[in-house]
Amino acid sequence: MSDYLGINRAQWDERAPAHAASRGYNLRGFDDPEHLSNVVRFDRPRLGDVRGLRAVHLQCHIGTDTLSLHRLGARVTGLDFSPASLAEARALAERAGADIGYVESDLYGAPDVLEAGAFDLVYTGVGALCWLPDVRRWAGVVAALLRPGGRLFIREGHPMMWSIDETRKDGLLVVGFPYFETPDPLVWDEAESYVDTDGAAFQHTVTHSWNHGLGEIVGALLGAGLELTMLEEHDSCPWDFYPGRTVEGPDGEHRLAEGRERLPLTYTLQARRPSFS
Repeated sequence: MSDYLGINRAQWDERAPAHAASRGYNLRGFDDPEHLSNVVRFDRPRLGDVRGLRAVHLQCHIGTDTLSLHRLGARVTGLDFSPASLAEARALAERAGADIGYVESDLYGAPDVLEAGAFDLVYTGVGALCWLPDVRRWAGVVAALLRPGGRLFIREGHPMMWSIDETRKDGLLVVGFPYFETPDPLVWDEAESYVDTDGAAFQHTVTHSWNHGLGEIVGALLGAGLELTMLEEHDSCPWDFYPGRTVEGPDGEHRLAEGRERLPLTYTLQARRPSFS
């Protein structure tokens, strides 16, 4: 396998300052002590009461969801493999007066740098799993971090959405990319980012990613000994995944302008590590 970590880390390191300055991430909105990220706000009814829970946010990027969990009362740690992203996350937390610890590691190395079996909540936000080549290893990491009775909470892009070729100009929703996990990555060369970065020029434009079918994800969690407690598919996602074909709602979510019932765009999943009998 190619050096996907080095290739992808270079891309995230370069984009982190541009993301922090972008309107899409709206870091200035967090100057309001009640402000939450759109992603966490969307799932707040499903997330429930997290006050006092020891939580870890895996693949936290610049920390907007991490800070939001903190504001809901969790004792949260953020983990990411990009030092530039963590620098932005730490700056955001400091500006907000939030006591959040951040740890640098790739996802699969998390059990080596975090306390095993210690977390009440493992949280993963949108656009994380696609950067991992093996969803079964991911599930093993989640299981290793959770205490007995602890839970995983994830909202993620739906694998059906990831398989759609959004570059088509004929308006058709066509499966153009793998739905299931493949040994080799999808290699992308994209000069722009998924949020408006005001024309910033990037040098590191190549990324490697993988899709994972919904059954593969659920099966991986079950195989790691977790119990599925919730799975809900959504007709919306937090970014404009198909420019020209979606509309943004008042909740900041993007939905297909026509025929939104045809395609799931994201899902929310929860799973629990069984308590000792």
